[in-house]
Amino acid sequence: MSVRLKLTFSYVGLLVIAGALLLAVVVVFLLRYVPNEAVSVPISVPGVGREGGRDLFIPGRGDLWAAFAPRAAAAMGALLVFGLAGGWILAGRMLAPLDRITSATGQAAEGSLSHRIELSGRDDEFRQLADAFDAMLGRLETLVAEQRRFAANASHELRTPLAITQSLLDVARQDPEPDLGALLDRLQAVNARAIALTEALLTLSRAEQHVTSGEPVDLSLLAEEATELLLPLAEERGIALRVSGHVSRAVGSRALLAQMTANLVQNGIVHNLAQDGAVRVTTGAEDGWAILTVENTGPAVAPELVAKLTEPFQRGAGRARSDHSGVGLGLAIVQAVVRAHGGTLRLEPIPGGGLSATVRLPGSSHGA
Repeated sequence: MSVRLKLTFSYVGLLVIAGALLLAVVVVFLLRYVPNEAVSVPISVPGVGREGGRDLFIPGRGDLWAAFAPRAAAAMGALLVFGLAGGWILAGRMLAPLDRITSATGQAAEGSLSHRIELSGRDDEFRQLADAFDAMLGRLETLVAEQRRFAANASHELRTPLAITQSLLDVARQDPEPDLGALLDRLQAVNARAIALTEALLTLSRAEQHVTSGEPVDLSLLAEEATELLLPLAEERGIALRVSGHVSRAVGSRALLAQMTANLVQNGIVHNLAQDGAVRVTTGAEDGWAILTVENTGPAVAPELVAKLTEPFQRGAGRARSDHSGVGLGLAIVQAVVRAHGGTLRLEPIPGGGLSATVRLPGSSHGA
């Protein structure tokens, strides 16, 4: 049976039970004072005697029941018909919002995520359900659009090294005396870039999964490890690395948090001044949150560019050094790791030039 029919029968059942109880009260508490058998009582007037020889007839329970039962049955029948008609109409009106939600669900199942229910009226359970469904459709539409854009960008990025390799091989095949050493060096560089991109894509995919369990991780130790690992790169580019702060314990995956920290430090190094640049890494704790901040020098960063830096394959046009050939997934991986750990990432341009990246993660004592 449909939900509407079930609600109708439920409404009728309750109505009939209420009517039966009412009739039962009448029968039990009214007829109990009526004698079982009918009696005739002579009518007499004091001082006069019987008047006209008439008797007063007092009906018994059987007489009253015989007169009351057909009318009670008719009333119950009318109540049943009224309940069926009224219940069917009320159930239809109550379930009308579900029809709109069902229609929106069907359109979403067919791939149309732009449709919205936009249910009006009182803020009842159906309105809350419709609003929640609209919000879910909005998030799904955004997610699908991001995934499609990411897939298109990823396919483009992966196609580029393959096309370059094919071009190098074609040129070498047509050259009667190819320089095999130079060809191998270029092929190795292109292959290394393709490997780096593939590994970055795999890391991003792993980082986007929510971390349900983890271990205590000190971000200050990860910051020291990252700066020590990237010190040769910083020295090669003339970048000064400075690490300071206090113990900053978060809870999560040590491998992912180490990747996050290394990406932030590396991003600060490669997107910096051509000379005499600096990267400052600080850690701390505040109100049960573990905080990691990476600041670097560099040219001024436009606010509209800052909002796009965490998108995949955004290489920070206008601020990246010309000798940097990253795959554009560094900050995207950082954002994914932070979200997987229930934290926040805030990017802010520094007055005078440079960028500040602040990560806030739930600490080991968060919520205690």
